[in-house]
Amino acid sequence: MSSADDSTSKGFTAEERAAMKEHAQELRKEARRASRADKAEAAARDVVAKIAEMPDADRIIAERVHALVTANAPDLAPKLWYGMPAYALDGKVVCFFQGADKFKARYATLGFNDGAKLDEGAMWATAFALTEVTPEVEARITELVRRAVD
Repeated sequence: MSSADDSTSKGFTAEERAAMKEHAQELRKEARRASRADKAEAAARDVVAKIAEMPDADRIIAERVHALVTANAPDLAPKLWYGMPAYALDGKVVCFFQGADKFKARYATLGFNDGAKLDEGAMWATAFALTEVTPEVEARITELVRRAVD
């Protein structure tokens, strides 16, 4: 019989379990907040604080993504989602940033959920690897975020 921490287990990884616990805490914290405006303001602060906690490589990219999303899609509300910065419309997450360090990945990811209007025929990308934010990357993120909410 193997232990729950056995890396060959078919269950969730330690990082995935930690993300699920963070999400449960986020939901409890959100439920305790008073008004809608208070919730939105506190959620935005939580996102900025979470970004500040990231390792430098992820933090630098996350700060740029956050600035681009909030500037180009002001209807998207910042919030934490499974311990990651995310941006929601009417309470539903449209896009999110996942740092490379979070799941010990090779690169950070900018992902989009079903609510994002990125459809291009029969197949389209919903996640994008990020290793740095160049002017070209900024332009692509801006385009994607604007399309996602149009």
